[in-house]
Amino acid sequence: MNDSSPARPAPVVLDVWCELQCPDCRGALADLRALRARYGDRLELRLRHFPLEKHKHAFAAAQAAEEAAEQGSAWPYIEAVLGRVEELDRGGEAFLVEIARELGLDAEEFDTALIDGRHILIVDADQAEGKAIGVTGTPTYVIGDERLDGGKSQDGLRERIEEIADRLLAEQA
Repeated sequence: MNDSSPARPAPVVLDVWCELQCPDCRGALADLRALRARYGDRLELRLRHFPLEKHKHAFAAAQAAEEAAEQGSAWPYIEAVLGRVEELDRGGEAFLVEIARELGLDAEEFDTALIDGRHILIVDADQAEGKAIGVTGTPTYVIGDERLDGGKSQDGLRERIEEIADRLLAEQA
């Protein structure tokens, strides 16, 4: 059988080096939502974990986000946790499990995943890759061959990401 329909171009990839206990990452949520709305499946938004030592629940939150991805609800979970950073500060792992429960996910499995550490290697690999490319804080964006640091200010970053995404998409056409 011959399928003569043109192949869809691969989406442009935007890696977002993020930490789920980071107020600056919470501030980036509006930009991430706007980018997802504007580009849809033409932009693959990938959360990359970069837990910072100054936030004691960040590593557990990264593991919990991976469990949410396993259960098919990565972005709703990420947005729920980032939207309530102060509660994560106070509640720790119990809060992470509660968010899972609120979203209708298997909270018992979240608890087990945090105990058995099944997602640690993914988080460690993301962090190591981030360090290798010069990530020092969050959020940091990588699109095409450009790294954009959003930790100091989000001002103008979405526009810059859109410029790069538009250029990369035009090059595919």
